[in-house]
Amino acid sequence: MSGSSTSCEDCLLIHPSCAWCAQEDFGKGRTLTSRCDFSHNLQRRGCQARYIEKPTSSLSVLQNMPLSSKGSGSTQYDVVQIAPQQISLSLRPGDQTFFDLQVRQVEDYPVDLYYLMDLSLSMKDDLDTIRNLGTKLAHEMGKLTSNFRLGFGSFVDKNMSPFSYTAPKYQENPCNGYKLFPNCVPTFGFRHILSLTDEVDRFNEEVQKQMVSRNRDAPEGGFDAILQAAVCKEEIGWRKEAYHLLVFATDDVPHLALDGRLGGLVEPHDGRCHLSNNSEYSASTRMDYPSLGLLGEKLAENNIFLIFAVTKRLYVIYKNFTALIPGTTVEILDQDSKNVIQLIIAAYNNIRSKVELTVWDHPEDISLSFTATCQDGKPLPGLKKCADLKIGDTVSFNVSVEARSCPPRGADHSFTIKPVGFKDRLEVTVDYQCDCGCSQTAQSNSSICSSIGTYNCGTCLCEPGYLGAHCECQEGEASSMYFSACREAEGKQICSGRGECSCNQCLCYESEFGKIYGSYCECDNFSCARHKGVLCSGHGECHCGECKCHAGYVGDNCNCSTETSSCASDDGQMCSGRGSCVCGRCQCSEPGAFGDTCEKCPTCPDACGTKR
Repeated sequence: MSGSSTSCEDCLLIHPSCAWCAQEDFGKGRTLTSRCDFSHNLQRRGCQARYIEKPTSSLSVLQNMPLSSKGSGSTQYDVVQIAPQQISLSLRPGDQTFFDLQVRQVEDYPVDLYYLMDLSLSMKDDLDTIRNLGTKLAHEMGKLTSNFRLGFGSFVDKNMSPFSYTAPKYQENPCNGYKLFPNCVPTFGFRHILSLTDEVDRFNEEVQKQMVSRNRDAPEGGFDAILQAAVCKEEIGWRKEAYHLLVFATDDVPHLALDGRLGGLVEPHDGRCHLSNNSEYSASTRMDYPSLGLLGEKLAENNIFLIFAVTKRLYVIYKNFTALIPGTTVEILDQDSKNVIQLIIAAYNNIRSKVELTVWDHPEDISLSFTATCQDGKPLPGLKKCADLKIGDTVSFNVSVEARSCPPRGADHSFTIKPVGFKDRLEVTVDYQCDCGCSQTAQSNSSICSSIGTYNCGTCLCEPGYLGAHCECQEGEASSMYFSACREAEGKQICSGRGECSCNQCLCYESEFGKIYGSYCECDNFSCARHKGVLCSGHGECHCGECKCHAGYVGDNCNCSTETSSCASDDGQMCSGRGSCVCGRCQCSEPGAFGDTCEKCPTCPDACGTKR
């Protein structure tokens, strides 16, 4: 491969172990000597160490405050749950570098809980149940944190057809003429009632004032309300230094993006706060419902854990939503909300028992892979989450970083690693080792290059029409004495039949398939194994008939992923302990086991044990 590099920068891109000799007289007396090789080979062939260019990847830690042990008290404003907090990477393409980070679920961390309740007619009995919720919840949460605040909001649906009753007689009382419950308040989208406060009696007072309303179709406008509760930070009162829990209590399915078209709403949700002076959602009848993608983005941006508290018949659909919205849990709510306190405590403990890393602003040309080391101390390659933790536990992650290429000059690259729902983050800035130091002293029209080329890093870059180590030949000159240097071996074709011999050098033909290169035009970047017609499966580079796979892929055609997170079952085991992870997919070895993670196995000996 090294024969394809005509400059120091090209050489560095071939492989992280390649080095370049910038010594002027290197290789004299021989026909063609590649300046691109392993360092020890260059030195053995006479290149002095000071002329060898071989930058390496490096890492420097810019901020590393120790992890905190408690979350409340005098230190609550500078609690640290991730270490380090800031690092800088200098990456040479292809050269993997590693760093470790630690995450701790700090004890006694402040908690902000916003209770968002469906006030459509079917939730009347639930409203009666939670009238004194504030006092009881504060008492139970007091066992988990000494710094707890509670807020309240409610929602029904968009007050427009076909979602609600819009005839004049229903405007003030949508329950008009409904025998079972003849009086209720006008329909509204989302109403923010109580900002987060530690005065739990105020929560009880406000809840006692609430009355249910009525909408027309079965689905509710709850996702409108979730988005407003997430992005209206000042109005809701979310604190920076607290866990943000958003409890969403409902007994029906939600409307999703594009449902608004039924009512003529074609403007997508803009993801912003739209609360009027009387704390109601003012864009309810102007914008469509938010999409799951937008909802997930805004919840993550504002570090909010969403808890779906839903009735049993809705559990499956909301469980499916949790797979699409990170940091979300679902719990079953009794028909009259009697179990809501136990539900919130269980969800809180569930949230605090997990740590999952997310990557923000991930640059396309950088490969990241994670190895988690959870409480048992065993490294789990390909995983970036730990479960079954106790509050106060510390887990660590090893992160491998590799740049695949050099970005355009001046491109600023950085990314952030953040545990789901935490305000803490690790900021990573990246620069690239793509330039050779010797390029800074390049001489144009140098006498070394017959004054018709630029001398750079030991070689001449000739003006168009000139060739040779010192630009001493012109294109078109030919002589039989030169041809021997253009054959790989006696009896072989000149320039492998894929180029012309000119001035001791092979000039390789251009090809519509890619690049032909090498001292004898023996290499190209298109004659490699393919997968489904794609060269090196799109996960590697073709070099001289061989696929060089990107990080995270192996195999002759790079179609085999080494990522194992897709093989991790819910209990954290690889393929549920019933198979092995091959190319990112589980191959079940236990007779009778099947499923994406071999989780289904009616005939396995432990089938009853897992259901006990």
